[in-house]
Amino acid sequence: MEKLGAGEPQRIGGYRLLARLGAGGMGQVYLARSGRGRTVAVKLVRQELAEQEEFRARFRQEVQAAGRVGGYWTAPVLDADTEAAIPWVATGYVAGPTLQTVVGQDHGPLPERSVRILAAGLAHALQDIHAAGLIHRDLKPSNVLVTIDGPRVIDFGIARALETVTDGGLTRTGALVGSPGFMAPEQVRGDRITPACDVFCLGSVLAYAATGAQPFGSTDSGVHALMFRIAQEEPDLSGVPEALSELVRDCLRKDPAARPTLDRILERTGAEDTVSDGRARDPWLPGALVAQLGRHAVQLLDTENHASPGQIALAWVQQRAAVH
Repeated sequence: MEKLGAGEPQRIGGYRLLARLGAGGMGQVYLARSGRGRTVAVKLVRQELAEQEEFRARFRQEVQAAGRVGGYWTAPVLDADTEAAIPWVATGYVAGPTLQTVVGQDHGPLPERSVRILAAGLAHALQDIHAAGLIHRDLKPSNVLVTIDGPRVIDFGIARALETVTDGGLTRTGALVGSPGFMAPEQVRGDRITPACDVFCLGSVLAYAATGAQPFGSTDSGVHALMFRIAQEEPDLSGVPEALSELVRDCLRKDPAARPTLDRILERTGAEDTVSDGRARDPWLPGALVAQLGRHAVQLLDTENHASPGQIALAWVQQRAAVH
């Protein structure tokens, strides 16, 4: 989270910007508040994309579809202006770091039980996304937010909008559509994409959460070498707990038809006993990580309000209620 720069907007639509959360293939993402006090994340499309009518048409279509995604396990689309000079979309803000930050920087690999509940939450999220007629296409650790209650998935549908400006799998600015280490073989080959693509990506995310490493290696040997391994070689699951390795391996089958369905994944993770109504039934994260999430929430609320401790506590309760 960074302060707004001198040349950045102070408002987008009806939202007052508070800080910059980051940037992605589509544009800048800001922390903002609505006129009624709800905390949101506003994604502002890059200028060069906004100037392409083909992208705008697909963006309009995908935002409408994303608005139909229900359930508890995603950050809901709340508002958008796809006709603005620079289009934008606002989603509910989830007060938690990304899985990439948790595993790659702050905590390290998660214990087996946490990964199992992560799998259940992500499978529920993908069910909701697929039910709305969408395929995520870019499920990766930076698109999974970690909260005290469970994981939340963001940025569904965006990779599809970006595909309108591709040339042979590369955008016109030279960036890959999708993230190389978390792509499915059919994405690498340019084949037809089905919901099973998200199951493969789920397997890669779970392997990363359990080990801190990508199952097909890093890009150190080059992006094309990594993509070859995804398409042709078996994953390295040596650090994945034995109780999870078979499920992860099945998700990572090269043949989309051989991968388990989301219903089957939920059965195999014991989701019925561990998650319900968008929450883990019992604490699902290590104690040190729970404490870190509390500090993250206080930082967020301090950014919003510069408030007193009592105000922060009240706002934190309101924020959790808004998420649910």
